[in-house]
Amino acid sequence: MTASIRCISPIDGSVYAERPVHSDAEGGTAAARARAAQAGWAARPLDERVALVRAGVARVGAMNDEIVPELAWQMGRPVRYGGEFGGFEERALHMADIAADALAPIRIADDARFRRYIRRVPQGVVLVVAPWNYPYMTAINTVAPALIAGNAVVLKHASQTPLVGERMAAAFHAVGVPEDVFQNVFLSHDTTSALIGAGAFDFVNFTGSVAGGQAIERAAAGSFTGLGLELGGKDPGYVMDDADVEAAAETLIDGAMFNSGQCCCGIERIYVAEPLYDAFLDKAVSIVEGYRLGNPLEQETTLGPMAQARFADLVRAQTAEALAAGARALIDPKRFPQEDGGAYLMPQILVDVDHSMRVMREESFGPVVGIMKVRDDDEAVALMNDSDFGLTAALWTRDIDRAERVGDRIETGTVFMNRADYLDPALCWTGCKQTGRGGGLSVIGYHNLTRPKSYHLKKA
Repeated sequence: MTASIRCISPIDGSVYAERPVHSDAEGGTAAARARAAQAGWAARPLDERVALVRAGVARVGAMNDEIVPELAWQMGRPVRYGGEFGGFEERALHMADIAADALAPIRIADDARFRRYIRRVPQGVVLVVAPWNYPYMTAINTVAPALIAGNAVVLKHASQTPLVGERMAAAFHAVGVPEDVFQNVFLSHDTTSALIGAGAFDFVNFTGSVAGGQAIERAAAGSFTGLGLELGGKDPGYVMDDADVEAAAETLIDGAMFNSGQCCCGIERIYVAEPLYDAFLDKAVSIVEGYRLGNPLEQETTLGPMAQARFADLVRAQTAEALAAGARALIDPKRFPQEDGGAYLMPQILVDVDHSMRVMREESFGPVVGIMKVRDDDEAVALMNDSDFGLTAALWTRDIDRAERVGDRIETGTVFMNRADYLDPALCWTGCKQTGRGGGLSVIGYHNLTRPKSYHLKKA
């Protein structure tokens, strides 16, 4: 019997999509085809590769009316938000715009005796293992610059969002990117690990859980395969005593609850200066009480189901443990009768929390946030750094110099001031501690998807 992956829709528990999994031999063949095609692709002029990627991105955009409800069925995001094409396009086109400069040789000397320079050459075959929570945007972060830099790309998407890889591959093939240069595959974890261990890929970019990243590292051990790993997060927000409390609450609570809290850089814990604490809580509660939980295919729905019931169960367990340990819930369950004990999970704000509670330490990846009162910057920094993760931190203040001083002390990949839950493609997307290693987008993203090659040419 042929193994398959199944997308169980969080909307109603039905099987929305099912695809057969490639055998080990089929996976190996796909990787071999990519390797055979890569040199020819890299030999094409940079401008031609850039133009084809731009065209592929536009073709995905032309599919958006079909993509939006597909996303709702696959992972639960409400259709009212219009999908991901805005961010998808912004990231890809920025990488296209900077490609010529980012990939240009570094000229050292060209004189009477020597020509010396460093080129950026493709890694070769890049495997992209993409997650389901922002399935288009997370994939394009690597797919676009990898193709532009001259790599062949093999995309393995999450089993929760199997149609995304198919859509992307079809779009890029339709505009002229060779089928062997950009392949969508359905691989089991075991086959993926075996291929990585066998050196089938030159670089692997993985976005997912800490456990998944550890499995990738184990698979790559001894193969010298390059890795980029974006793993877990527990991103903090800090509202300083001079902040615009209304704006801070609106943005931080949206950052905690949007996409049912299933955001890589979503806000999972908030620290508020004592003078603003009560005002912040009042605004936060009013925002959450205005949400509508329900079927994501309905325009009125602002909060859809979580992607899987087991993800919702984890958040329920963290919340219950916190309440048993003395935390207080500020949102009345009666306001969300759509909560069904399965994938549909009501949003919650917790106070009287501390760092002994899982909800303040472990990744929740759901619509719950703990809020703590702090005395000053020192206490806030100590709490923000008291974490195994470091992806982003959002600071709220009217003083940019203060934000820089505090930001310098935070163990994180990105520091935001007066915004949250955003990815700027001109900046390196990176993290520290158990959030992973490497960096995507920006000029540094190109550095990770290429390798330096030095030329020392002595003239006769």
